[in-house]
Amino acid sequence: MSFFPKISFQCEVEEYLTKVFRNNELITTLGPQEAENKYQSLLSHLSHPPSFTTVRVNTHLASVKHVKKLLFEEIQEQFKGLCVPVLEHPKLQDILLIPVIGPRRDLKKHASEVVVGAQCGYAVLRGAHVYVPGIISTSRFVKAGDLVSVYSDIEGKCKRGAKEFEGVKVFLGNGISELSRSEIFSSSGPLKGLGIRMVEPVYLSPSFDNVLPRHLFLQNLPSVVVSHVLNPQPGEKILDMCAAPGGKTTHLATLMHDQGEVIAMDRIANKVKKIKQNAELLQLNCIKAFCYDGTKALSVEKREDEQEGPPFLPESFDRVLLDAPCSGMGQRPNMVYFSTLKEVTSYQPLQRKLFAVAVKLLKPGGVLVYSTCTITLSENEEQVAWALKRFPCLQLHPQEPHIGGEGMKGAGLSLDQLKLLQRFDPSAVTLQEMDINSLQDSREDDLISLANKDCIGFFIAKFIKSKSK
Repeated sequence: MSFFPKISFQCEVEEYLTKVFRNNELITTLGPQEAENKYQSLLSHLSHPPSFTTVRVNTHLASVKHVKKLLFEEIQEQFKGLCVPVLEHPKLQDILLIPVIGPRRDLKKHASEVVVGAQCGYAVLRGAHVYVPGIISTSRFVKAGDLVSVYSDIEGKCKRGAKEFEGVKVFLGNGISELSRSEIFSSSGPLKGLGIRMVEPVYLSPSFDNVLPRHLFLQNLPSVVVSHVLNPQPGEKILDMCAAPGGKTTHLATLMHDQGEVIAMDRIANKVKKIKQNAELLQLNCIKAFCYDGTKALSVEKREDEQEGPPFLPESFDRVLLDAPCSGMGQRPNMVYFSTLKEVTSYQPLQRKLFAVAVKLLKPGGVLVYSTCTITLSENEEQVAWALKRFPCLQLHPQEPHIGGEGMKGAGLSLDQLKLLQRFDPSAVTLQEMDINSLQDSREDDLISLANKDCIGFFIAKFIKSKSK
């Protein structure tokens, strides 16, 4: 049952998506009513957070059992003794799953209000407290120590510093203000630090602010699957083409036992800095990060032998991960999607440029994994159909582990080809409402099955490059 309204799009994007999810192949297979129900269910899921918080254990520094014990103790302390389990995943043995309690419908709303920006609001729904930069508006007389109700301005229409806001806002829960209104909107410059400590969030998830920072990496379940599917081996040379902020990069290095070389690239300098910081924090030494445009990463001239960074000679890498820039429609929660149709459709040509470079940089016999965190056909299955036609040297390959569903119909791929793909589709399960009683009555196998399905929207394809004859 939906707690929030379905995600909303600009009209032209909504028309575009409606055609995608009512394409002829799908309608023929499912029938018009089932296809429509599935699409509407997806829109509802996207506005709600996933049912589980997923954290990846840095097995380079600690065992999963040890971190699980520490994390369980931390959650009990945060939740004041509430016994929420920490689950190990049978197929992804370096992650821990924490069920999300909620939505809690019985929370009392208070007269004092704080309005935060949409991105801040989404973070709160996944367990974060409110930091000062995320606060847009507070009631007139808010002071430190006050109990306040926190709302998200999902349409971005609240003016900074406003004393009240009557526009569209979504209730996120209650918290205690750490600062007064005058301190929050101080004229002496932007403040940093904690603004509202959430004590009664609508969705109860643990906060990971400074919680076991060397041992845990907050990461969505499908993003963890990607690195396992690439399956890097110690001593290999791996390319992560669009790597920021470094979650998959550091995972690849960990899976290789920090032996070999992981080259990470991103176009934006601050994001590359973040990759380096994460590598240092997790004590991984085989990562080399470069600020570089992946579409230009193929060298057309002979390189100097001592040159470490891009551009690279053809066939330089044993495995390549292309976690491509995408329209990001699979991210959850998201209640309003602001991008235009022009922006949404701009990703396919960019992805193809990056893909063409990736194929050339890959050694014969090497593995290429392509992934996105979006739900469109044009960025997912259509890209696979294009790649198989454009590059005869590539073959689709089975994925291990295979946790998501098969690919979506509509791109002309065969049933056998669709089965080799992984599409994580949140609409595969009914929207859940989890309370502590239902949680304690649930079998662990059922909870794991729910975690596998009720996650962000995501797509993975794995290719092998045939060896030269």
